[in-house]
Amino acid sequence: MQMTENDVGGSAVLALDGRLDSVTAPMVEARLVALLARGPVVADLGAVRYVSSAGLRVLLKAAKDAKAAGTAFSVCAMQPAVREVFEVSGFDRVIPAFASAAEATAG
Repeated sequence: MQMTENDVGGSAVLALDGRLDSVTAPMVEARLVALLARGPVVADLGAVRYVSSAGLRVLLKAAKDAKAAGTAFSVCAMQPAVREVFEVSGFDRVIPAFASAAEATAG
């Protein structure tokens, strides 16, 4: 898993590249926790090809942590297979999802 951070409009955008599974979830979780301590975070999933239940758990934890901290967490740019898992699991009702990082950080 490759992770790249950018600051866009006051939000940290964490671009993930690879599989979000039980092997990579702990390092992604640690990075999201650190970023959420500073403010709003967008997870750019455009280069994520697979998300397991462990990966979904990390995204849900980030959303809960953000809410508890009074900040925002969202995802963007999901590939069709990842979007399907996200929607089937009902996460689209819990975590805001956008087409792009620019859309997620606007306003």
